[in-house]
Amino acid sequence: MSHHTYRFGIEEEYFLADAETRGTPDRSLSAFHDAAGAALPAIGRELLESQVEACTPPSDSFAEARDVLAHHRKTLARIGREHGVLVFAAGTHPVAAWSRQAVTQGERYTGILADVGLAGQRSLICGMHVHVEVPDPDARVDLMNRLLPFQPLLLGLSASSPFWQGRPTGLAAYRLSAFGELPRTGLPNLFADRAAYERYVRIMNQAGSIADASFLWWSLRPSIKFPTLELRIADSCTRLDDAITIAALYRCLVRCAVRRPDMNADLDGVSRALAQENLWRAQHAGTAAELIDEARETALPFAEALDDLLSLIHEDADALGCMGEVEAARRIVRDGTSATGQIAASEGAGGETVQFSVVAVVDWLAKTTRGETVSG
Repeated sequence: MSHHTYRFGIEEEYFLADAETRGTPDRSLSAFHDAAGAALPAIGRELLESQVEACTPPSDSFAEARDVLAHHRKTLARIGREHGVLVFAAGTHPVAAWSRQAVTQGERYTGILADVGLAGQRSLICGMHVHVEVPDPDARVDLMNRLLPFQPLLLGLSASSPFWQGRPTGLAAYRLSAFGELPRTGLPNLFADRAAYERYVRIMNQAGSIADASFLWWSLRPSIKFPTLELRIADSCTRLDDAITIAALYRCLVRCAVRRPDMNADLDGVSRALAQENLWRAQHAGTAAELIDEARETALPFAEALDDLLSLIHEDADALGCMGEVEAARRIVRDGTSATGQIAASEGAGGETVQFSVVAVVDWLAKTTRGETVSG
């Protein structure tokens, strides 16, 4: 279906920090959330009070999506200034202590905490989700299987969570480790077909494990609200350009997988295990990782893996008019991810204590999120 436009939507989650302490505010944030909701209808709440979510309407234009998200970021920054709050996009909050988080009121959130306990309160993490409409919604389980090997590369480009609880983690993308405390996270399993997936969801529901498939928090899943396949692997991207690039790469990959039903059609347990290993490599080193290539049976530098991907989706980027957006992935590899920038900001602060250097990270994150040029 070459005429299909592969409309997409982007959801971004942001953290709120106290403008004085740079930790999460120890006061009610309801006034901020009320003001944000009044100014931006597309703003939503997340599990913790110190988070806020923004989403774009369905679109086939990355220029339009960029404008919407830029407006969200600038408006939230302005409302934040009025309430003594900094707003920033990152996979983890560099400073905040999970034990001090207030939970958002609401039946769904109360239910999640009852279900997952402490692991839910510890989920001080923000991601970026990208929905892409597919021509045949019934094909989404097959597409989910076949797009699995590309997840680590997309994670590496988005890496923005090198700090946790005020300490360096030694990882570029620690968010997945924190998220992994929750059930039904990480890479999806390989399902033989749509019927097998539906059987799994049915049994999980009847056994009382999940209310519906929205409680499958995998890195890639069929949406239950929309005719989309939802990418959930990415850290929340500090730079808006990075978010757009990752969304464009994913949109092209979906079109490519539809166009080429042979692509990754024979994945097995080995393929999934190698994708899992690559996910760890991307978590650990971001774009400095070497990723295992199953066909070549060796590991490739990240830049080479990206070259392979860009060659694969060239026709799709051309057809969807987003060649510039996908090519910008090379800039992320060349100049570094948000994790690179955060570590540089921390080291550049030159403080006597970790606390001081992590404060500099929050300031870098807030400035970069609202689109100001920051050195380092």
